Amino acid sequence: MKIKQFEYGPLSHYSYAIISKGQMVIIDPQRNPEAYYEFATANNAKIIAVIETHSHADFVSSHLQIHKETGATIYNSKKLGAMYPHTNFDEGDVIPLGNINFTALNTPGHSPDSITVVAKEGDKTVLFTGDTLFVGDVGRPDLREDGVNKKQKQQELAEAMFDSIHTKFHDLPDDAIVYPAHGAGSLCGKSMGDASSSTLGDERKQNWAFITTSKKEFVKELLDSQPFIPSYFGYNVDVNKKGTETIRKAIAKVAFKMNSNVRGLIVDIREESEFKKGHLKGSINIQAASETAKFETWLGAIIKPEEKFSMVIDHPKDLETILERVAKIGYENQLQKVVTLPSIKLKETSPLDIKDFKKNPKDYTIIDVRNTSEVEEGKVFESALSMPLNTLRDSVNKIPTNKPIVVHCAGGYRSAAGSSIIEKNLNSTKVYDLGEKVNDFK
Repeated sequence: MKIKQFEYGPLSHYSYAIISKGQMVIIDPQRNPEAYYEFATANNAKIIAVIETHSHADFVSSHLQIHKETGATIYNSKKLGAMYPHTNFDEGDVIPLGNINFTALNTPGHSPDSITVVAKEGDKTVLFTGDTLFVGDVGRPDLREDGVNKKQKQQELAEAMFDSIHTKFHDLPDDAIVYPAHGAGSLCGKSMGDASSSTLGDERKQNWAFITTSKKEFVKELLDSQPFIPSYFGYNVDVNKKGTETIRKAIAKVAFKMNSNVRGLIVDIREESEFKKGHLKGSINIQAASETAKFETWLGAIIKPEEKFSMVIDHPKDLETILERVAKIGYENQLQKVVTLPSIKLKETSPLDIKDFKKNPKDYTIIDVRNTSEVEEGKVFESALSMPLNTLRDSVNKIPTNKPIVVHCAGGYRSAAGSSIIEKNLNSTKVYDLGEKVNDFK
């Protein structure tokens, strides 16, 4: 059994390729399948199957593209309700692959359709746990259900997670390797460990979900203080149930213009320092200047699904990379145009007089755009108004405008976006980004 773990850092997403006797299975693939094709080619293997552990909320999967381009069969639970060609894969079903047998455990909790994939070869057992079991945590139960009975349905999923954790893994050995679909930093859980894999024995000893044997206490812990839910999550669940077109076709539809002005909703992906030197009026600064920036998460948290927007990039060479990143969350269809900046007078953002702010903080309205859970752990400024970044566009008009405004987060990335949102909506008031200087006040 040859296993390759693929990591996409900005979404803390793990996907997998498993090879035996020249055949390959892919589990929970990311939007661009190129890396899996390269791995198959390097190992002279034929891709025969794609397994989805559930309908993902935080990224768009390439399962349908892989099926179209390789002929691989797509497997998932019948509870997923897939609208593309597939084969049901639930308890009792087996997928043979060389010397390996893949079987499924129905492990609802994160979602009703969640499965854990069990791969056995001789005495070796490997578990691909999707968003059911993470290293140190389990998947959150509040991403799928909405509407009138939202709380009741979340309660039911939380109880189902308890049953999955305490019954479904019971007969599996301690030395079974655990490979989850996400690691620390993902919004699909709240307290994941930094490791990319574990063993079932270690999880039984260290993971709070196995240790907590009272269903009531388990449910309370699981539902309490979960991170915010980006607006695109529900949209991605639906996209993944339908399947989407190949990434090449999807991003080819987006127009690109050199030195062009645009109107409407504008996302500027450049570094905060460059954005402040000059940007198109009304732009929102969601940085994608580094490979590790959480661009996809914040794009999908700030911009709503199907909301039309344009994008500013620094150089033409950045185009392909940024289009692929936009497509990872299925937003390419609402991206109208990508441009580089025109040769016109641009709007500048004034730097904060940090000495005056330190000396006279009461002369400013301070806005804290961190998540609610972060604020509950402690404020940086007692007088700050808490307005989480993911809902800031909806609450910006509640901000007092009688004083200059200073925006802060935990390290500077989110405050760059937050200050640009406020500047866009309250252009008659001075708005400053505290940025990395927030560390001076901790």
